[in-house]
Amino acid sequence: MTIIQVEVRRKSFGETRVTERSTPALADGEVLARIDKFALTANNVSYALSGDMIGYWKFFPVEEPWGIVPVWGFADVVESRCPAVPVGERIWGFFPMASEVLIRPGQISERSFVDEVAHRIPLPAIYNAYQRTESDPEALKAMEDERCILFPLFSTSYLLYDYLIDNDFFGARQVLVGSASSKTGFGLCNLLKRHSGARAQVIGLTSPRNQGFVRALDGCDEVCAYGEISSLDGSVLSAFVDMSGDGAIVAAIHDRFGANLKLSCAVGATHWGSERFRRESVAAPHNFFFAPGQFLKREQEWGPGEVMRRATAESARISVDMRKHMSIRRVEGPEAVAAALRELVANETPPDIGVIANVGKR
Repeated sequence: MTIIQVEVRRKSFGETRVTERSTPALADGEVLARIDKFALTANNVSYALSGDMIGYWKFFPVEEPWGIVPVWGFADVVESRCPAVPVGERIWGFFPMASEVLIRPGQISERSFVDEVAHRIPLPAIYNAYQRTESDPEALKAMEDERCILFPLFSTSYLLYDYLIDNDFFGARQVLVGSASSKTGFGLCNLLKRHSGARAQVIGLTSPRNQGFVRALDGCDEVCAYGEISSLDGSVLSAFVDMSGDGAIVAAIHDRFGANLKLSCAVGATHWGSERFRRESVAAPHNFFFAPGQFLKREQEWGPGEVMRRATAESARISVDMRKHMSIRRVEGPEAVAAALRELVANETPPDIGVIANVGKR
């Protein structure tokens, strides 16, 4: 049997190739899982962009200059030499863009386990945990597609939201969300607008073509096109959370708000073809938000698993709200998956389309 993989060129991830390799023989303690479905979103392109900085290329390594972009999805155990994780077990988590994956389960509990294959141990722990789905509530089992497409992004939204309220919004009276049409962006807007305590105003920044979509989601107090940033009141103390990665947009926000910008952080790069922001504001440097850092902080403060329990509950709530705003498109086969990834990189996938993919066999 062979494993089929979709790989991208690390320095030009619009270029893809499909490869095959022999399925390795299992050692004691290992399982082989067949990847049944996964999502393709802007999040995956962000993984490719930060593959060297954060180490995303290291999760499922292949020979350079190629790499495998990680995805979130479901898989079924088809071979097992780990008695605690039997054949037939259905799991949710971080997978390669491939037909199968080899996993070494450790720290096994009734609800989850961790992949303890040697090369993954030094990598961020949040990506190494797999959820065992057999005992999931039926309502959650009915949300597999949303769990692939939305939950990982809304979990990041939740960690961003928690970071802001944990720091009392950094003294800001409003939060500017760059690329509010992105799933992480509108998830954050939703959480901020529905915050039960005293909250900052939420301003969603987006392209003119996506303004109607963002307004329909009802997560923002105001929706502003990128070309209208100069019309915003620069005297208002503000926090800026940017999912776009567009240097011109970041510069426009810094120029407009100056010392009144209490926080400026980068999360993703939906505008990955644009120039990055390269200069820093003396008042507020533009720093990368590292979600696993906030995750670990809350793990220590709230106890193991609590932050993900809260994030999952909020993700489910927002996903139900999203059903009337999003359609699912399914792609099957390695060539179709590669084509869908290239379309995503070219920014040709509309924000109201969720892509569910399966590499399968040729």
